[in-house]
Amino acid sequence: MQYSYLGRTGLQVSRITLGTMNFGELTDESTSFKIMDEAIEKGINFFDTADVYGGPQSPDMKKGFGISEEIIGHWLAQGGRRDKIVLATKAYQPMDTGPNDRRLSAYHIKRACEASLKRLKTDHIDLYQMHHIDRNTPWEEIWQAMEQLIREGKITYVGSSNFAGWDIATAQCSANARHQLGLVSEQSLYNLTQRSIELEVIPALRHFGIGLIPWSPIGMGTLGGVFSELPEGGRRATPELQQRIQTLRPQLQAYESLCVELGLSPALVALAWLLHQPAVTSVISGVRTVEQLKENIRALDLKLSTEILAKLDEIWPPCGEAPQAYAW
Repeated sequence: MQYSYLGRTGLQVSRITLGTMNFGELTDESTSFKIMDEAIEKGINFFDTADVYGGPQSPDMKKGFGISEEIIGHWLAQGGRRDKIVLATKAYQPMDTGPNDRRLSAYHIKRACEASLKRLKTDHIDLYQMHHIDRNTPWEEIWQAMEQLIREGKITYVGSSNFAGWDIATAQCSANARHQLGLVSEQSLYNLTQRSIELEVIPALRHFGIGLIPWSPIGMGTLGGVFSELPEGGRRATPELQQRIQTLRPQLQAYESLCVELGLSPALVALAWLLHQPAVTSVISGVRTVEQLKENIRALDLKLSTEILAKLDEIWPPCGEAPQAYAW
């Protein structure tokens, strides 16, 4: 296994993150246990979840809320495993229908953290992430709540997810003014089909020394080999995926043709491409089976030449960095 420092911290995490969003909804507890065992066996020490994972992420359908954390908690309760992993979870999304059962007020952050700790059956969360930006709550309030959790030993580091570049800058400058470490990581949508964070998010992360953890590395299945695995361009795909396939059809055909030439699966190339990006700390692998995890780990040993990377840029053009990308 390969490891990277998480942002500017001294904490080392595996370059593949085990994403557990499927635990509970698409993957039962027994299979989830096998996946986590395999991850540990292969040296993966970075596990990512969220309080809403495990079912439909809607307060009106909250039956599945917290199941992913509960499954991890049951696995950890078997003993001898907690100190082998860097455990990350998130808060923000609605956990009930009340006005304070969501977002990033100090009120909700405190209660969300305590609820996650209970479900995870642990006394501390290594990386506590804000699942989304909350522009209605001042940073003074958010950082005060996070600092209190750090003092109490309930969390160690703070990360963000789905933040814009200026949100990252605002958050970090506010933390700096309080003489706090602030953000150590950002979890963003990033893959060959979705490169917009290259404009401002990645430059902000580089400036502040914040690690990048991409989610959806194969674009919700778009980069998973839709023409080779789904006849007629995705006949068995969801309506959303079918629409994306039609929109990106010429690029996807060129991409899959290149993968055929390389003798590699499209999903593996997509993962490897992310691992070649200098800003990326660790890539989330949200698998449903042990076999998928084993396959994804192969991306660590896949070296893409400068020529191949250039061909990928031709198919999926980079955004460039602001303001040079759209100004002189």
